[in-house]
Amino acid sequence: MYNNLKQVFVLFALTFILVSCEKNLDLIPEDDRNTSASAFEDPASYRAFLAKIYAGISLSGQEGPAGNPDLEGLDEGFSNYLRLYWMMQELTTDEALIGWDDGTIKDLHSQNWTAGNEFIRTVYSRIMYQIALSNEFLRQTSAEKLDERGVNGQLRDEIQNYRAEVRFMRALSYWHAMDLFANPPFVTEDDPIGAFLPEQTNRDALFTYVESELLDIENSILTASQSEYGRANQAAVWSLLAKLYLNADVYIGTARYDSALTYCNKVISGGYSIATTPYTHLFLADNNTNGAQTETIFAIPFDGINTLSFGGMTFLVHAPVGGSMDPSQFGINGGWAGIRTTSTFVEQFPGEENSPDGRSQFYTDGQSKEIASVPPFNQGYAVQKFRNLDVNGDPGSDPNNHPDTDFPMFRLSDIYLMYAECVLRNGGGDMSTAVNYINELRQRAYGDTSGNISQSDLTLDFILSERSRELYWEAHRRTDLIRFGKFSAQGVWPWKGNVPNGSTTEAFRDIMPIPASDLGVNPNLVQNPGY
Repeated sequence: MYNNLKQVFVLFALTFILVSCEKNLDLIPEDDRNTSASAFEDPASYRAFLAKIYAGISLSGQEGPAGNPDLEGLDEGFSNYLRLYWMMQELTTDEALIGWDDGTIKDLHSQNWTAGNEFIRTVYSRIMYQIALSNEFLRQTSAEKLDERGVNGQLRDEIQNYRAEVRFMRALSYWHAMDLFANPPFVTEDDPIGAFLPEQTNRDALFTYVESELLDIENSILTASQSEYGRANQAAVWSLLAKLYLNADVYIGTARYDSALTYCNKVISGGYSIATTPYTHLFLADNNTNGAQTETIFAIPFDGINTLSFGGMTFLVHAPVGGSMDPSQFGINGGWAGIRTTSTFVEQFPGEENSPDGRSQFYTDGQSKEIASVPPFNQGYAVQKFRNLDVNGDPGSDPNNHPDTDFPMFRLSDIYLMYAECVLRNGGGDMSTAVNYINELRQRAYGDTSGNISQSDLTLDFILSERSRELYWEAHRRTDLIRFGKFSAQGVWPWKGNVPNGSTTEAFRDIMPIPASDLGVNPNLVQNPGY
């Protein structure tokens, strides 16, 4: 599905931010490709377009790793969807900081960004671009369009499956938009094609929309046993619904922990199991086949030969490697010496770098735990979580630059932790079951029962820390800290607030700003409070 993405077209009836709202925005769609009128003459185009939508998370253009971008204006490596989303979720927290001086990148960890931050602007545009592609696919596969083209039989049935997957992918991006920006513009396939100024929605309305979309496709999308690895299925829909409901109190001011628990239970009963392979194997180049796949609900696949990008997993394998670290131990030919972690995160593990918890993947040789100055790579422990090596220590298909390691967007471990949190937040469920789920994760981490907890240990503070220990660098932390009230005005970690010991920041930073460039051209948009 990903092998020939260099030739995949972009159907670009972008009735969204990229055309209608941002004439002054540097990020614009390339417009020298096939139009939607001609692209669907070939029946294979439907699957190719579906592949393009999936690849919109992992790739940044048509050639790879660069040279023919979807968006122009920011370096193509930086403008990758997964890389940008990861930066919003991780660099803004205690789990990661970066020493590079590119533009305003350091403002993310300092939490002193403005509406002019180019990384915030670009993740906004990337999300909207992804939604626009999804809208166009749904327009071009409506019953009327398929009737006009005489599409019937097996192909028509396949297209109906594709439509459910695309609606999931659009719901995923709208969830990202709601979580980050709260009140983004809103367009669906029912809106007219062409340049116009989209209306702004709000979190309440967008929550209802995402919920309704997911509920509508819940029983029509393929089940886990029917779908290919890396494609959305029923369990992915359930996982996103659980995420939506878990954060409902933040999004709409109404707790829905009972609903979150209902969908956690559906996932848990959906045929997945916690991988018996060591924790470190979950993040290797063969994590699609080495046993890790038993708990991977929705992965973003990467391939060192066929999915070339300077974002995604290329970024997550290269950027944490520097100092005295040996790149060959990560299956690459060199590190980028960028990302490390803070002492606040390190201290969540008993024994810290010598913790019996096997999830504490710190590299300390030549590294200081404390960060006196942000730029030097040796300030702060390095993290060795992602590698381009298989379980035998052999490098991936490209032993130089681009890894085979897949990114686990949703996995069963997260669902177990969500279940336990819902129990603690009076969403129902069973406390002893919650403890058993946690201990199953900790037995893998410790290699035995020495790390097991009892019911009295299971508190909300424990859950927040355990989520960090289990899920760090998997793009959950910002959302988790906000849900626990510890992202801006409460939590403190090194260099937050741009001071060495850290400081609290303004509560309005729980929501990102609408980019100033978009506000300047669309009078329908109102800036989020505080910016």
